[in-house]
Amino acid sequence: MATNASSSSSSSRATMFYYAVNEEPHFLEACFLCRKSLGQNSDIFMYRGNTPFCSKECRDEQIENDEAKEKSWKHSSKRSVRQSETNQNSNETSRTGTVVVS
Repeated sequence: MATNASSSSSSSRATMFYYAVNEEPHFLEACFLCRKSLGQNSDIFMYRGNTPFCSKECRDEQIENDEAKEKSWKHSSKRSVRQSETNQNSNETSRTGTVVVS
């Protein structure tokens, strides 16, 4: 009976070890931008709810990166809308003229 208890406890230890090794690291363990380890007693600067940074500078850099991406996306989106409107207008133009049939 003792062998059953020891085999089940070693099995549960192996399972716990498996999960510990294969789990993703906790999201508050490292800075999102520079990957610097976040200490237990250090300040953590958060952005957009769940994105941690080690410093105000890293957080500000990410904010600037995101704003630049959004601006670029909005600019390209406006350009594609203008191009599609131009294509629709060019397809709708009618040609006038005289047709001669013999």
